[in-house]
Amino acid sequence: MQIIPAIDIRGGRCVRLRHGDYAQETVFSDDPVAVAKRWQSQGAQRLHVVDLDGAREGRPVNQESLRAVIKAVGVPVQVGGGIRDIATINSYLEAGADRVALGTAAVKDQTTLINSVTLFRDRIIVGVDARDGLAAVEGWTETSSVRATELVRQLSEFGVSRIFYTDIGRDGVLSGPNFPAIQEIVEHAAGLPAPMAVIASGGISEIEHLKRLRAIGVEGAII
Repeated sequence: MQIIPAIDIRGGRCVRLRHGDYAQETVFSDDPVAVAKRWQSQGAQRLHVVDLDGAREGRPVNQESLRAVIKAVGVPVQVGGGIRDIATINSYLEAGADRVALGTAAVKDQTTLINSVTLFRDRIIVGVDARDGLAAVEGWTETSSVRATELVRQLSEFGVSRIFYTDIGRDGVLSGPNFPAIQEIVEHAAGLPAPMAVIASGGISEIEHLKRLRAIGVEGAII
């Protein structure tokens, strides 16, 4: 199981949102590049970097910060937030991103999702963010009517090979992952005609959490 540190960027700074609420923000650093280098020096083999402003606005906002992180480190970087079209995906991949994460685009614009997977294959990773079992969109400020498990099934049919699952109620509070929900997603993804890898996210704060996630069978954990 791969441990993947997350760097969430808002206003050019590294932050954490409590329960995905933009009004409940904690700032950790004004220098995302320094944070990325520190994670790499501590042994991180992959980073997960998110443009939180972009996720909310539906367009890249902190693109230069994400590009700077990609350029500064020697480990694979997966990026997300505000990515809604092929041109933006391609620009991040050309900048050196290893994977590009889609969220809202996967729920609201299936054509973009299908085209993205067709063009970029396993370099596309889809974020399945859930609140009370329903997929959340627009930077977590809206909840769709699509159940998370149903979204996973649809994504598999569209050719998606990897997702990262976040229970918003656990994100940013370090209270422990929603293990039953994660297990449900992992089992559902594994039982599909085209099984998908699942990366867990949200609430992870202890080694014991990581041990339980590994036992469940996730491919990685975003911390």
